[in-house]
Amino acid sequence: MMQEALRTLKAAQTFALLGASAEPGKYGHKVFSTLKDRFRVLPVNPKRPEIEGTQCYASYAALPEKPDAVILALAPAVTEALVPKLIAEGAPLLWLPPECFTEAAVDACKKAGTPVIYDVCPVAALLTLDRLRGTG
Repeated sequence: MMQEALRTLKAAQTFALLGASAEPGKYGHKVFSTLKDRFRVLPVNPKRPEIEGTQCYASYAALPEKPDAVILALAPAVTEALVPKLIAEGAPLLWLPPECFTEAAVDACKKAGTPVIYDVCPVAALLTLDRLRGTG
């Protein structure tokens, strides 16, 4: 799974981040703040107009463009409920970090033929990629 994550980080330019947070102690903030300097990140958080000067969107459907991948930094039950909707809306790849997914969410992706990365932290994967490139 880490190899798929590394391939995605090498190829992707734009990530949607569901569960983006402005609170420094939250996982959604760590992912946002780590990725935003290297990629175009489209934060999805219906409760916030922006995070660190970047406009937030109320939902995946409200995004101004289709991202290369969708990261779900959400509670497992919320991820499980959203996965079928994201698949129906044509999400190209779903990334389900540790402690943010259920087996049912992963199975739904696989059954639909939607590429899925799961149980790999995007922050850890980016650090691994930097080490492999000799930049981290």
